[in-house]
Formats: sequence, C-alpha cells, structure tokens
Amino acid sequence: MDVILKGKYIIKCKIKAVTGLHIGEGNNSIEIGGIDNSVVKDAEGKPYIPGSSLKGKMRALMEFAEGKVKDNLLIVSVKRSGKPEICIHMCEDIDCPVCGLFGRNHGKHVTKEEFIRNPNAEGKDFSDAVIPTRLIVRDAKLIESSITDEMKENLDLEWTEVKFENNIDRITSKANPRQSERVPAGAQFLAEFVVNRYEVDGSDDGQRYLSKFIKAMKLLEDDYLGGQGSRGNGKVKFVDIEIVYKDSSDYEKDSSDLKPIAKADSLDQLKLSTN
Repeated sequence: MDVILKGKYIIKCKIKAVTGLHIGEGNNSIEIGGIDNSVVKDAEGKPYIPGSSLKGKMRALMEFAEGKVKDNLLIVSVKRSGKPEICIHMCEDIDCPVCGLFGRNHGKHVTKEEFIRNPNAEGKDFSDAVIPTRLIVRDAKLIESSITDEMKENLDLEWTEVKFENNIDRITSKANPRQSERVPAGAQFLAEFVVNRYEVDGSDDGQRYLSKFIKAMKLLEDDYLGGQGSRGNGKVKFVDIEIVYKDSSDYEKDSSDLKPIAKADSLDQLKLSTN
C-alpha cells in the first residue's frame, strides 16, 4: 500500500461545559473525608479533558451513526470467563469511515459473531488495511478564567463542585447517599484536533475525513461526555472554532501567513470551503 501525507487539518476550539462534567479518574481508593468519585486532574490539580475520553466517545457515537454496531462488524476487545465482555467496531474495509478516521490495530481479531459460535476462533488479520490513524486528539486544558470568582464562591472545591445523589430502596426507603465531583457548568477547555489528509494508492482523502470528524463533533454535542450523562451530566458545546489547513509543502516555508479555511462561533455556523 502506498501512503503519502498530503497535509493536516488543524481544528482549534473551546469546549464549553453546558452542564456539570464528570470524567472520573478511575481511582477506587477513598480517603477519610474525601470525595468517593473524583474527576481526573492534571499535575497542577486542575481538571482537564483527556484526549482519550474525547476520541473514545466520538468513535463510539460514529460506530452507531455509521451502522457499524452489528455482531459481524464488532471485534472482541476484552473477553472474560469465556464471554465477549467488551466489543468495538474494527474491520478490514479500507474505505470504512470509522476505522479510517479513528484507526485500527495490527494483529488478528475475532468478531463477536465468530466468538459466539466458537470461543477459540483464530480470527482474521486486518494488517493489510492498516494505515496511520488520521485523527489526533490533544488533551483539553482548563481555561482558568472561565471559572469566575463569582462561580468559585459557590464551589465546594477550588475548581469543582460536589454533587450529592441518593439511591433509595423502593420498599424500605433506605437511602444510599453518594457524592460525585463535577466541573461546573460554564467551564471551558482549550481543545485541538488534527485530521491527517492522505493519498492512499493514488486516491486523495480531500476533505472526506474532516467532514466525518465534524459529524462526530455534532453527535457529541447532542449526547454527553464523561459519566452519569443520562442523569444530567456531560452536555458540552464546541465554540470559537477555527480550522487551518497545512499542506505538506507548507512545512518547508514560513507558515505564519496561513489563513483559516473555516471559522465560526459554533458548529451550526461552520461551513467548509472546498479546495
């Protein structure tokens, strides 16, 4: 397979938390007097949005939107006790919009359909369809000024709030209170995404994968990011969007004069110019 890097679309924007945002840090330990469900924080103790959380959520939404969530199109990513515990979409279709944008792994993979028939199935090697992942997602850093002094007066912690919830037994009314840390509504994060444009065996991507990525952003706005989304958390909005295209030849020049190919306050207003 011949692959040539034609250029890079660089998407810079802000991610605004429309409702409280909880992306857990995965720490199961509980300190006395501490919060039992903390959000992920950087080395300075400030909440941020990991690139892996953004990419994973957008990939999952695209798998549903592109009709890829079927037993014969899902591969077993994690199996336990002889059962397919976690399945994701991955295939050998070179034109697959999901695998093309979000990437596929080397090695042999067993589909869920094959696994159910035969847990010892050998699987299929997708290596011939593997090309470098087009989408790169950076960690999104908190814009400190977005959490105003007025907001801080009402926060439980320096950058975050604590939300209390109750799980109540329907018969005895016994309560099981719990608390979750959230980034407050109104907080904003600086985000950056890169979509690589390739020419594969003489076929130029053009803006195909950029358009698919914008579709993934729109899907996320109408879904949720992080945990407890069905209970109010995680609604986000992309704002102050700017897209710059850098041709591979631009990397040999002073690229300070590059102009955005698209600029908009929101995804609803974003229009791509053809090139």
